[in-house]
Amino acid sequence: MPRHALELAPFRGLRYTNPDVDRFIDGDFDISRLLAPPYDIPDAEEARKLQRSDPHNAARVTLPYALVRQAPDSAVPHRYRAAADLLHSWIDDGVLALDGEPALYVYEQVTADGRRQRGLVGNLRLPEDGAGSAVRPHEAVAAPPVRDRFTLMGLARANLEPIFLVYRGGGGAASTATEAVTTEAPLVSTRTRDGSEHRLWAVTAPAELRRIAADLADRSALIADGHHRYAAYRCLHSEYADPGWAYGLALLVDSDTHPPRLGAIHRVLPGLDTDTAVRAVRAVASVEPLGAASPDVLATMAARAGAESPVLLLVSAEGNAHLVHGFDAGVLERAMPGRSPAWRHLSTAVLHEVLVPLWEVPEERVRMVHDDPAEAVAAARDEKGTAVVVPALGVDQVYAVADRGELTPRKSTSFGPKPRTGLVMRVLD
Repeated sequence: MPRHALELAPFRGLRYTNPDVDRFIDGDFDISRLLAPPYDIPDAEEARKLQRSDPHNAARVTLPYALVRQAPDSAVPHRYRAAADLLHSWIDDGVLALDGEPALYVYEQVTADGRRQRGLVGNLRLPEDGAGSAVRPHEAVAAPPVRDRFTLMGLARANLEPIFLVYRGGGGAASTATEAVTTEAPLVSTRTRDGSEHRLWAVTAPAELRRIAADLADRSALIADGHHRYAAYRCLHSEYADPGWAYGLALLVDSDTHPPRLGAIHRVLPGLDTDTAVRAVRAVASVEPLGAASPDVLATMAARAGAESPVLLLVSAEGNAHLVHGFDAGVLERAMPGRSPAWRHLSTAVLHEVLVPLWEVPEERVRMVHDDPAEAVAAARDEKGTAVVVPALGVDQVYAVADRGELTPRKSTSFGPKPRTGLVMRVLD
């Protein structure tokens, strides 16, 4: 395989097996209680609820920070070791077991609102230095989350959850194989508490695997979700000589066949008085009061975002909304020198490079809320602060950023539906 090729290799998946009798419903194994959202979605309390929901819930190994409440910093490395030991105890006890032969896994998700997504789960070969075109990030990363995932995966010698990649497949052989296998009985079929359905199949026929490999070889993939885990994969590959770290677990979805949902990641700034924030913003942009933050107001922001950019919505603890737009071009250029005009007009770029410094809010105090603006508004009310509702980017916009060789600001996109953790994992040993 050429060093620039996109390669998704088959592997022996590590999956839940040998279930306890109380996990059967109407004679079928109910795996839903063992699955979890990606590690960066639950807050600490939600993580503890997941871990209490079942002694073998995947969150017990993916979220080591929630294993011990308020532990001192000196205990943090022990959390990672405890999570790694727990994973391997589940393998020793037969709770998790390796499948008998290498496979690429077809993963289907159907969300509660009927959106269907199918993709291939396999071992993504990491591009060598200087050959990164096969896998392209679109978002910047921060060092602490990379170090967190590097430590956990390194100690566990495992990839516990796949990163999420999209590619322009045009319905090629890989997509055809993905669709064809779904006529067979799945290995796993379950429904999680959010109403989503999850199914898993295995593709093991050598001829089919060869056709998939040939189709993907000339393509490139965009990281939709999992930038920090991908960076951790790269660090593990650099740090350790083990050839197993030349690969990392990934879900690959043809965005032509199954366009992903692309939501926004909103911000909450605890304690920031909205009237004070609005007065400061008027020095660099126009502000329009819109009244209560109703669905109509959110639709107004989305429509304006389609016509001009950047556009943001500030919402007070009392629920009053202010539309921020018409930023001074000179301010943007001075705040973001060396950036392309398109990058300077990303709403998240303006938020973090202009507004957050203007409000004198430390970056570490900015809270992220995925997808749901109502949740961000509720959090602003609870924390007596200000919510910043951000318009979602389009998939083509994200491809365009990556095609220019740029990265969006951290946490600019929320691709979905995100793969559920626990359906299939990967161990090196």
